[in-house]
Parts: sequence; C-alpha cells; structure tokens
Amino acid sequence: MVSAVSVSQANIQGTEADVTRSAAAVDQARADVANAEQGVSRAQAEWAYANNNLHRIEPLLAKQFVTFDQVDRARTSELTQAQALKQAESQLRLSQAGLQSALAQQERSKAMLQQSMAQHEQAQNAVTTLEPLINQRGARASAIESARYNLHNCRVYAPFTARVTNLTISEGAYAHAGQQVFTLIDARTWWAVANFREGQLQHIAPGMPADVYLMSKPNVRFSGVVDGIGFGVTPDADVLGRLAPGLPDVQRTLNWVHLASRYPVRVRVENPPPELFRVSESAVVVIRGR
Repeated sequence: MVSAVSVSQANIQGTEADVTRSAAAVDQARADVANAEQGVSRAQAEWAYANNNLHRIEPLLAKQFVTFDQVDRARTSELTQAQALKQAESQLRLSQAGLQSALAQQERSKAMLQQSMAQHEQAQNAVTTLEPLINQRGARASAIESARYNLHNCRVYAPFTARVTNLTISEGAYAHAGQQVFTLIDARTWWAVANFREGQLQHIAPGMPADVYLMSKPNVRFSGVVDGIGFGVTPDADVLGRLAPGLPDVQRTLNWVHLASRYPVRVRVENPPPELFRVSESAVVVIRGR
C-alpha cells in the first residue's frame, strides 16, 4: 500500500507534465491559427487587388489603351492570387483542426490528472487504515520469533553422525536443563589408546604406522597411524598424594617395585568398520616404526 502511494504520486507528476505539454501545444496551435488567419487576410487582399486590376484593364483592351500582354499578365496574376488564397484558407482550416485536437488532448490530460489525484488520495487513505496494523506487526513478529525459538528448543540435533548410548530417559519423561540423559559416540573416527612405558616413547612419533587388533576380532588386523602422544598422566598417589583430576589416570601394575610411568599413545584407525568398534573395547596396538 505504501508502494501504491509512491506509484500514484509518480502518476500525478507524469500527468501534470502531460497537462503542461498539452497547454504548450494549445498555445502553439493558437499561434498557428493566428498566423494562418493573417496569411488568409494577406492572400485575400492580394487577390482582391489582382481581381480589381484585371476588371479595370479588360474594358481598355477594346479601345486599345492596353495590350493583350498586359491583360494576360493581369489575368495570370489574378489566377495565382486566387490559388494562393485557397492554399491560405486550407492552411487555416488545418491549423484550426490542430487547435481543436490540442484542446481535446489538454482536456484528456486534465481528466487524467484528476483521476491520478483521486487514486493518490485513495492510496493515502488505505495507508492510514493500515497504520494500526503496522504498529501491531512488531509485537506479532516478536511473538512468532519467541514461538519459533521455543519450538526449536523442543528438538535436539546432534552436531555429527553418532551412536546414542547410555539413554536414561523414555518418551514422556521431563528433560531437565543441564541433566545428562544420553551419550553420543562419534563413530566417524576411531582411536586405539595404548599405554607405553616412558622409556619407549623416544621410539614413537606421530605419523608412524601401527597395527590394531581387537580382542573381539583377534584375527583381523586394522591399519592405523600414531596420532598423538600424551605429555602427562596422574602422578602416583603413593608418592605425591591425590591431586586434582585433569590428567589421564594410568595405573601401575605393581606397587612394591618402582615401575616406569606409562603414557597414552593415541593411534587413529584407518578406514574402521563402525559396526566392530566400541568405546573402551580391549585392543592390542603394535607400533611398526618408520
């Protein structure tokens, strides 16, 4: 509706320009009629002079006061001026017809201007009627966004293709905010974590090939590559006491012998079949070196 107001305003400007052009055309047509009337007046005067001159000298020919040549020239001049008078009258009629056409066009332009002004007023009234609805649109759009936000919160979308495990809620139960109800296992990439003694870490580097054997499939060898080596584990509680969590807790097998610490080495399995791998499944890792 607001666009309709702008369009009607543009139509008014266009029709006003048409009225101005039609008024100029009327003025030009009236000037053409005036020039044509003056031309007719001049042609009439010249024809009247030529006609009077012909009738004056024709009787003198019998008395041989004038020659045949003079009479012929006078007759030719009368015919020429008569033809010029007809042309001037024809031009006058043409100019008068042009004036009537220009006047008609001016009337049409004025009518179009009145129609455009009426359409503009109607469009403005429509916008005035629309203003209360426009004022309500912001609140209703906000309500729609709130409802859409609440609807979006009713659905939980996993950030990756995963397996659902440890599901502790059923359909119809209330899901509390911040309460864990299941766990997602990322099945896109699988790692085997092997705890190597600290004295062996100098022979292991990221990028080395490795073999992985699952306890559930001991005859199947999976190829892998060393992805990372841990730089810290939880210290022995018997020596330093219990520390805050945050490091891998790799237990030693004997407590009466001073054993070397073990650090986790993460091996990424290449092209793993997702149906065979599970989290915390027992595996054997062999680093084959470079």
